[in-house]
Amino acid sequence: MNNPLLDTSTLPRFDEITPEHVVPAIEKVIADHRAKLDELLDTNSQPDIDSLVSPIEQMEHTLGRVWSPVRHLQSVLGSTDWREAYNQALPLLTEHGTEISQNERLQRAYAEVGKTLPDDASRASRRAVEHALRDFHLAGVDLENEAKDRFKAIMQELAATQANFEHNVQDASDAWNLHLTDIDGLAGLPQQAITRAAEDAALKGLDGWLLSLDYPTYDAVMKHADNRGLRETLYRAWVTRGSDQGESEEWDNSANIEKILALRHEAADLVGFPTYAHYSLATKMADSPDQVIGFLRELATHSRSAAEQEYADLSAFAGIGLEPWDVTFWLEKYKQSEFSISNEELRQYFPADTVINGLFALAAKLYDVELAPDEGVETWHKDVRYFTVREPGGEILGGFYTDLFARNGKRAGAWIDECIGRQQLNGTLDLPVGFLVCNFPPPNGDGQSLLTHDDVVTLFHEFGHMLHHLLTRIGFPSISGINGVPWDAVELPSQFMENFAWSYRVLTLCSSHAENGEPLPRELFDKLDASRHAGAALAMIRQLELGLYDFRLHAEYDPQKPPRVLETLAEVRDEVALIRHPDYNRFPHAFSHIFAGGYAAGYYSYKWAEVLAADAFAAFAEAGIFDQATAQRFRHEILEIGGSRDFMKAYVAFRGREPTIDALLRQNGIQP
Repeated sequence: MNNPLLDTSTLPRFDEITPEHVVPAIEKVIADHRAKLDELLDTNSQPDIDSLVSPIEQMEHTLGRVWSPVRHLQSVLGSTDWREAYNQALPLLTEHGTEISQNERLQRAYAEVGKTLPDDASRASRRAVEHALRDFHLAGVDLENEAKDRFKAIMQELAATQANFEHNVQDASDAWNLHLTDIDGLAGLPQQAITRAAEDAALKGLDGWLLSLDYPTYDAVMKHADNRGLRETLYRAWVTRGSDQGESEEWDNSANIEKILALRHEAADLVGFPTYAHYSLATKMADSPDQVIGFLRELATHSRSAAEQEYADLSAFAGIGLEPWDVTFWLEKYKQSEFSISNEELRQYFPADTVINGLFALAAKLYDVELAPDEGVETWHKDVRYFTVREPGGEILGGFYTDLFARNGKRAGAWIDECIGRQQLNGTLDLPVGFLVCNFPPPNGDGQSLLTHDDVVTLFHEFGHMLHHLLTRIGFPSISGINGVPWDAVELPSQFMENFAWSYRVLTLCSSHAENGEPLPRELFDKLDASRHAGAALAMIRQLELGLYDFRLHAEYDPQKPPRVLETLAEVRDEVALIRHPDYNRFPHAFSHIFAGGYAAGYYSYKWAEVLAADAFAAFAEAGIFDQATAQRFRHEILEIGGSRDFMKAYVAFRGREPTIDALLRQNGIQP
């Protein structure tokens, strides 16, 4: 084919795809699908699963296969050409998606399928139709033409504004650096961070050291830099990214935030919801805004006294009034003092390759699968690898790419994304493939990237998502893997996997000292385990702060008044936070999870899923951490089902009962 993006017979041809291919490919697929849809509706007098639902699902699946490499590359390559191609194609996709979901003839055809489903129809078939009918309503299919057009325009503008928000955060981060010429200013920093800063300076023809604003650098400074002024400098740069307090007005997200909130509220109002928070819950496990707020405040009540004690102990240990740029530093010092452990000591035991191999061994032990690298697959960067996942008998389940190391232009954070979703309809089969992306320290001169234990936990988290994507057995792409799962349950498999990173038996698989190859000693693990609760209540309060802020911001939005972006944050912090932040703090302006990602009025999902995850992991603690029966039950009832089943019923099928918050509180050293 002339356009490699249109070749969906194999993995994306990353060695051939260029930005110039994007818009023509998207236009071609959309045109083909419009013609196909008209044909289906014109000729289908008695629509059913095979004649209507399966072809529609396959059409959306094909479009997803064409778009996923584009969405991915613009986030990992730092290329203006890729960003421009992405921004040109995004309106086409948004318009097409709204056009499909507002198609009254298609909605009526789905309704007819729903009415005529035979009694023996599969649960997945019923669920696919139910989800589609729900989504038709949420997209405004019932609206009059004028309102429908307005909803469509809102979706266009919202997609563009959210993309602009994310790009501003990335550009502000990439543009910032700090040039130092005195090595004393870097006292306390890990050698790995100092070496990288020297290499970055040399690349720009500078003497000394150059600190950037990627997360590994920021984290290293906040945890280890003895120079308090340096910590404050990095803190200020980090919390003013994309804001009016940043270095350039060009990347100020203030107007984007106002527009995003206004558009979301208007869209929700058009389809009959009082706020965007109510609209958001239509696809989640939680029933009402009051239930969400009540859940977060209940956790805050349980956690408050423990957090206050932690803060008092930390302040006494530091001997100073703690500022936000002091807390992480002194918490690290406190762990070293109280538990004789440090992130830097631990880092020597966690070379990235060893951790990956141990993680794969864990997956094999739990779920009876085999993971192996495939060096013949084309990728987008020299650091990227591809792995195939198989059943023991050789049956391929899917595969995934790993892109683990930070670099300029790459989106911050860690995430997984769908490259190909599982599809098995009308005699065809596409196996799932995913992207696993992190921002760990790049390999040093010896080719090693040494991870902190926090990094190990992050990798386990993302791999939990990946297993959810890969192990699904559902053939309808719309409810396969992570798709169709309530957003406040999506984090269960990921946060569940984090718990294994606190098991000595697991960490012996994942560790080998950078110099002598020895696994993590039991004595050192015991110190790590003892330190697990240090700062846990403060971390809990921090996440509750973010969840409450996100939900209140959307639930309390009033279109007749300016959005209370900073005021709401101040109120939430007064209610639950212990750490006071300076007036220049503009955290919301880089809060991409809710302003550019899928967590709007849903950030609480992390905490709700943590409850599920802690409760689920307690089943392994009771039966044995590698218990095959428990692991296979988790795979069958949770990881394989996608969105094909009511999630609480699925959880009860695994656990035997509904979850409680007690396991999460105990896991954080808090008395229930």
